[in-house]
Amino acid sequence: MDGNLYSLLRSRFDKAMDRPVFAGADGGVVRYGELDELSARLAAVLAARGVAPGDRVAVQVEKSVAAVALYLACLRCGAVFVPLNTAYTDAEVDHVLRDAEPRILVSSLARQAAGRRCEILGTTPDSPLWAEALRTRPLEEVAARSPGDLAAIVYTSGTTGAAKGAMTSHGNLAANGRTLAELWGFRREDVLLHALPIYHVHGLFVALHCAMLGASTVLFLPKFDAAQVRGLLPRSTVMMGVPTFYTRLLSLPQFGREDCRSMRLFLSGSAPLLADTHREFEARSGHRILERYGMTETGMITSNPLDGERVAGTVGFALPDVEVRIIREDGSAAAVDEAGVLEVRGPNVFRGYWRLPEKSAREFRADGFFLTGDIATCDAAGRITLVGRAKDLIITGGLNVYPREIEELLDALPGVEESAVVGVPDKDFGEAIVAVIVRKSGSDIDEAAIMDAVRARLARFKHPRRVLFAGELPRNAMGKVQKKVLRERCVASAAAD
Repeated sequence: MDGNLYSLLRSRFDKAMDRPVFAGADGGVVRYGELDELSARLAAVLAARGVAPGDRVAVQVEKSVAAVALYLACLRCGAVFVPLNTAYTDAEVDHVLRDAEPRILVSSLARQAAGRRCEILGTTPDSPLWAEALRTRPLEEVAARSPGDLAAIVYTSGTTGAAKGAMTSHGNLAANGRTLAELWGFRREDVLLHALPIYHVHGLFVALHCAMLGASTVLFLPKFDAAQVRGLLPRSTVMMGVPTFYTRLLSLPQFGREDCRSMRLFLSGSAPLLADTHREFEARSGHRILERYGMTETGMITSNPLDGERVAGTVGFALPDVEVRIIREDGSAAAVDEAGVLEVRGPNVFRGYWRLPEKSAREFRADGFFLTGDIATCDAAGRITLVGRAKDLIITGGLNVYPREIEELLDALPGVEESAVVGVPDKDFGEAIVAVIVRKSGSDIDEAAIMDAVRARLARFKHPRRVLFAGELPRNAMGKVQKKVLRERCVASAAAD
């Protein structure tokens, strides 16, 4: 077998071609054989457009069966898949097109494509590219690829500047997929409830690769709707989600154990899961959520165990084929339970940033470890706990403050739904700490009560200089709090005052 990821995926479902790969909420199904054929037809269409191995194909389309088949078609013909967030503005798309220089852009809507051909792929078979594929003879061959050849370039969210493309190889995706499918026990009998977007590592590479490697069935939803998901849980065995999925399920008064009677596993990632959410979900559903941790650049890095204790607030242990270490600012190894930068090395780690060799070099140690930028601790058993992001580090009066420490205290206060802590420019201290609080429904907790709690628990240099209240925190499509946006709002608020 060659190193093409599609060859690996197909080898796992080759004897399951008559089994459903996708099932809709309405009962309609698409079988593995049908998906395989549609991907071969789309590969033929791409080839007819001049797409050759190594060419980039940029894709900004709504979630659909054909969108998944298009991804598989790119793998089949050796092209490099470049998924774009469907919420990207024209300016953001144009940046990617200029940077990645794809052979073509595939979009849900006709648009200018910076001089590149734009193909239209909608969510139904009568959309132009899908309809053409159904009339086209399948391209049965799968292009020979080595494990080091690029399979995808995934652009980061760009919360700290222009989006940059993480180069992910066939070998990266194959290694991570095999490990996760085995670690989480995916099998033919599984039914994965999928309400994630598929322009992101979580929904595309983690969820769908695990399902295909297990020849499992996917309940394929266009988006997350708490009531709909609750209704489909009895037909499912596994759900992957972001923390928001779980908090919204918990907001349904009738949600409980009966809904989860067929489930064997709930997974959470892409953003930290509050320990309180973890505990409340277990009390209501009877299931302990399995939290794991990864990045666009690395796929998954750690996971709580399938069999064994899943500790709320932690992201578990390094995957079997992955090495992690915690490093102090001076480059020495951190002690047990001491905070430092998490570094990772393994077959899952990307090849660097597209056309940014100097930045890529800065992100790797000489021995091949990638600097994640996440601040973490590691206990004596090897269990990893995330403390915060190095880029979120607040330096106030020459002292380092990690926002996560303050946020955990605030989140535990009665009346606080959630919080976020950021640093804003301050002429005396360099940065001043600002806490933004979302109150629980009906709560009247005020700044005085919050500051009393902070004074009782934290050193003075960690105290917020200001406490602001908001209806909600700004988040990106994967549920992560956008600290850059929040920081800008805090600065604007201070200027207005």
